Amino acid sequence: MTHLDRSGSLFRHAVAIVLALSALSAAADPIRTVTIASTAAVLNGEAHYTASTQRVIDEGLLQTQLAQRGIKLEWVPVQGDTGATINEAFSAHRIDFGVYGDLPSLILNASGTRTQVVVPDGRGLDTFLLVPPNSTAASLKDLKGKRIAVHRGRPWYLTFLSLLEQSGFKPSDFTLVNIDLQPSVAALASGNIDALFAINSYMVADKGLGKIIWSSKGQNDKKIRAEVWAAKTFIDEHPDVTQIVATAYVRAQYWESQDKNREAVIKEGTLNGTPEKAVRQAYDDDTLAWKDFFTPIYDSVLVDHYRRTAEYAFDKHLIRTPVRAEELLQPKFVSQALKELQAEHFWTQQPVVTLTGTLASTAK
Repeated sequence: MTHLDRSGSLFRHAVAIVLALSALSAAADPIRTVTIASTAAVLNGEAHYTASTQRVIDEGLLQTQLAQRGIKLEWVPVQGDTGATINEAFSAHRIDFGVYGDLPSLILNASGTRTQVVVPDGRGLDTFLLVPPNSTAASLKDLKGKRIAVHRGRPWYLTFLSLLEQSGFKPSDFTLVNIDLQPSVAALASGNIDALFAINSYMVADKGLGKIIWSSKGQNDKKIRAEVWAAKTFIDEHPDVTQIVATAYVRAQYWESQDKNREAVIKEGTLNGTPEKAVRQAYDDDTLAWKDFFTPIYDSVLVDHYRRTAEYAFDKHLIRTPVRAEELLQPKFVSQALKELQAEHFWTQQPVVTLTGTLASTAK
């Protein structure tokens, strides 16, 4: 070997050592803050988060566990167009976790910003078709050619398109009005629109602002989903911290699933201003056991939903790049959380599935 060869070899070896040390230094760089965004209502100056998030906050264990590692926990309350707000925050690397819906998450992943479901949140939320209180319409057929309000880009928009298609209609059969939920309720009550497709509509009907003529109650394929999503880069770089957050949410859902905590869960559901009657109506479903409202299991119901939703979103040009369910779902954190909680066999499971590549069943 010549002197030049030896020099070149030594140089390459030195560079390799420097790069390895740099990578080690970067990997060892401690995380300072974990940021979680979730839907919240602000009442009397205080944020009240939805469902399991509020339980995680009230319990306080997540904050304590992170603090023991020198990590600060920051909660980001989101109102209004939750999907767009959380997508923007993920894209700008301002948050590590987001608790929100399926369609906005598909749009985000199709745009190139990768996130994954680390904790599924129950069996989904019901969707509703409402008409003004004095309307004689009893079905979609009666609304053909009429004005229907539905907020484009929100999770229930895709469900609305699917409902139209399965009922034999096209969007062009109606005049679709793209407005957010709050002003659309006012428009419905005043008769400025002929129908509204939305979620959380029991309160609207109870107040006499609208009349429900269809709901997804008992129909898994017509519900929308909201999960705990995490940035893929965060998952890859901090799997241990991701596990702590995931376990906190599974623990919250396990607590909510206990029959003895039913009344506490219902009371917690009223903290954002929703009347107790409406909260009880949301849980009034003969097709589901109480505990299954909060299941974190990666089973066929969840997988089929994301396969169907991703394919439909691409087919309807709501996303330009196809997204595979295998790339969205990461079950290993729930599997570990269930072991820690000794709850591997607690929740009811639909036929167990395995997705090639990434998703393995949580069932044992």
